[in-house]
Amino acid sequence: MLRKFIVTSVFALFCCILTAQNGITGNPDWQIKPVVNQGFVLIHRTSIGHLVKGFPTIYEVNISKPTLGNKLWHLENNKPDIGISLQCLDFKNPSQLGYALTAAPYVEIPLNAKEKRARVIMRLCWGATYITKCFDLKENRKNIAIGSHINSFVQFKWFWHLQLSKNIRFEPGIAFTHASNGKAKNPNLGLNVVSLNAGLNVLIPSKKAKPEILKVDSSTRARSKNEIFAFAAIGFNQREIATEELKVFVTSVTYQRNVRNTHKFSAGIDVFYDQIYMRDYETAFQHKPEGFDQMRVSARLGYSYNIGRISFPIEMGYYVFQKTNPDALVVSRIGVRYYSKCGLVGHFGLRTHFAVAYNFEYGLGYRVFL
Repeated sequence: MLRKFIVTSVFALFCCILTAQNGITGNPDWQIKPVVNQGFVLIHRTSIGHLVKGFPTIYEVNISKPTLGNKLWHLENNKPDIGISLQCLDFKNPSQLGYALTAAPYVEIPLNAKEKRARVIMRLCWGATYITKCFDLKENRKNIAIGSHINSFVQFKWFWHLQLSKNIRFEPGIAFTHASNGKAKNPNLGLNVVSLNAGLNVLIPSKKAKPEILKVDSSTRARSKNEIFAFAAIGFNQREIATEELKVFVTSVTYQRNVRNTHKFSAGIDVFYDQIYMRDYETAFQHKPEGFDQMRVSARLGYSYNIGRISFPIEMGYYVFQKTNPDALVVSRIGVRYYSKCGLVGHFGLRTHFAVAYNFEYGLGYRVFL
């Protein structure tokens, strides 16, 4: 119950943030974009090869608003589009994988500042997906890729804006789509789809006049080059299939360097209190850990790409303290953070060991400028 409440709350929070950062995009116009993707399941483990029965198709309806340019983060990111994507992914294996039904906010960032008839665009998209067929001990034992109906959804796209007319764009490209539950419920090898896609973006002009830009809102500008960021988070995972849910806690302290508003580098320390690790310790030493032996400590470096108050960190660390090594010496994290005006920071992350998911993190932190 606690995990479901936390997951739902975090997803709802980031949906609101990503679709209405700083209140509005500033532009009264809307866009609608149907997209069709055709691709293949990336077999990252030979053990999931039997689940691939055909070439998946993804059907999308995207609703978005173009940013006006009245805020600093609009201009820093070449006036991106902000929206929400509704998708249906047909895995072409209805009995074992079924369909993935997705709702996910996204941002589409032009990779060149100059506006012209053909532009390269990058999409960052994160949300939730409901997979109709997941692992079941009695009815679907062969689906070892997905252990739960509700999963996290991540999609990256690189495509072109090809302007056909004033209000219509053709958008061909390539996409990488991922779904997993972050080991909250085993099995969880995850599903990855690589696809080619084609979309038709239709601009729906508003009858309202666009507001005149008299002053650019620069409230998201970093106050200092240097800052300290600390957060605490909780996560959930399973050691094996059909076993009890175990908790993971992390406390982190980080020095961050703002190279530009859009780029941030970091160095920090993570301290993990991990129930799975304590089970591994007990297996290795035949007794329960006590005191600091219950902890794992990692030193890490990181980079974040920032879109206004939203930040997308990529971090890599090394366990400088652990009494046993049950899985890896190297730990990594990807995620999304929201930096509020008052200093509070919302944190959602995925902790992995050599790209194998370990747990999602749901946390809260605070930033102090130096």
